[in-house]
Amino acid sequence: MEFIATLTCALFAGAALYINLVEHPARMSGGTELAVTEWIPSYQRATRMQAPLAVIGFVSAIIAWLSGGGATWLVGGILLGLVVPFTLMVIKPTNQRLMSAELDKRSDEARALLDKWSARHTVRTGLSLLALVLFIAAKG
Repeated sequence: MEFIATLTCALFAGAALYINLVEHPARMSGGTELAVTEWIPSYQRATRMQAPLAVIGFVSAIIAWLSGGGATWLVGGILLGLVVPFTLMVIKPTNQRLMSAELDKRSDEARALLDKWSARHTVRTGLSLLALVLFIAAKG
């Protein structure tokens, strides 16, 4: 289970970091309307990949902890697992507004929503990277 937790966490963290450092800045460089237009299918696809990775990583880390792997697996698992409720409670309203047919994709509001989304996505990236560091340290 330790390997699965570490692998799924690394995949999640790598994808999240790529989004922060490469994909989102690139989409924003094309202007707000293009960025919103591209963000919608990108986010939907990323969700289908990243949500299962976070859940599998969380469950695997908890199983590793319950199997005697040490508290580091519990803490790392909780950090990785937190990306799911954080997304549902904190980021989802922004996502819904960005996907709204009523949103003017050229507006200042759209730009502010994309900026807000990026900042909040950075939290998910940080949580997953911290979990990964803990998992790697636990494997020692």
